[in-house]
Amino acid sequence: MVRDLFSKCRPPQEYHRFQDLGVYPYFQPLQATEGPEAILKGRRVIMAGSNNYLGLTHDPRVIRAAQNATARYGTGCTGSRFLNGTLELHLELEARIAALCGKEAALVFSTGYQTCLGVIQALVNRDEWILCDRDNHASIIDGSRLSFGEVKKYRHGDLVDLESRLEAGRDRAMLVVTDGVFSMMGDLAPLPGMVDLARQYGARLLVDDAHGFGVLGSRGAGTADHFGLDQDVDLIMGTFSKSLAGIGGFCAGPKDVIEYIRHRARTMIFSASVPAGVCAAAITCLDIIESEPERRRHVIELASKARAGLQQLGFNTGPSETPVVPVILGDRMRIFRFWNLVLEEGVFTNPVTAPGVPPGMDLLRCSFMATHTEEHVERFLDAFARARNRLEKVDSASQAVSG
Repeated sequence: MVRDLFSKCRPPQEYHRFQDLGVYPYFQPLQATEGPEAILKGRRVIMAGSNNYLGLTHDPRVIRAAQNATARYGTGCTGSRFLNGTLELHLELEARIAALCGKEAALVFSTGYQTCLGVIQALVNRDEWILCDRDNHASIIDGSRLSFGEVKKYRHGDLVDLESRLEAGRDRAMLVVTDGVFSMMGDLAPLPGMVDLARQYGARLLVDDAHGFGVLGSRGAGTADHFGLDQDVDLIMGTFSKSLAGIGGFCAGPKDVIEYIRHRARTMIFSASVPAGVCAAAITCLDIIESEPERRRHVIELASKARAGLQQLGFNTGPSETPVVPVILGDRMRIFRFWNLVLEEGVFTNPVTAPGVPPGMDLLRCSFMATHTEEHVERFLDAFARARNRLEKVDSASQAVSG
């Protein structure tokens, strides 16, 4: 019997059930985005589902820089960094990132995902170990799989479990990899303890700071800056798609290590380089990060207010302490229904279920930006209060039918 590769793609699929029930929440086409608000299906809603933490995607200075660079260099580089795709703008951007992170050098990739894949693949060889937090982003997991190294996962944020893995690998070269800010729960990696353990066992520490860079720390350099550990974290990765208002990624660290990665990271060597407009926009964002610290203070304050308000309404916001604020309900169907109710009340959020979070931790991922106002947060909380009351009625009706 001939087996068809496509047979697994045919109905019924789980997503068809949610589509048929009218609660499928993904791939929603936005008609317009205006930073803190967006237009969806003809309605204006508060955008509480964006990673635009500093609100720079619509900043006139950033847009103007991108336009000017595009007019000068064109819309793309039409080649990889290794060959014809390196511009002076790339080198300027790398120097600026390295300086902000307190590192000798930096390397820019085309996406944050490619950064994780390329850096880990380049650094870790056969018979070497990767020690990976179980809640790390998928790009770290996939980068670890792409390498020839052996992956050892430790329990989320658990220093005791991490040390047991380090102890077992004493005779190996080891790379400890963690998110700085965990993207679903908004909690921080325990970097002080991780730095001590890495030093004690001779391991190297790589922090993917996609959600911390630009937001945390006295300089806005991210999680290591927040803890005052810039010189103790070996490598810092980040992305442009959050605080740098574009798309791309970077790795910053010692010059010789960055040069090694530059010549071995397949995702950079064999991928077209970041366009000039994106580079110029990112450089302008760095200017703003350095000159306007009030932006990161404001977004942290707004998120704190929203988190406290949600808790007063009885919601579980988990361990969040950043602009990422989860609302944990723990059931996929319930999350999808609640997402629709919150949207009907005028707030766009992100529903996240397994494998994005562990089973039973299904949540709405809410996030805030510096261009939100106190009024936006009040409206956000009012919408959640109304949606919760409506959800309770749905739950009561369902229980009555099942009973």
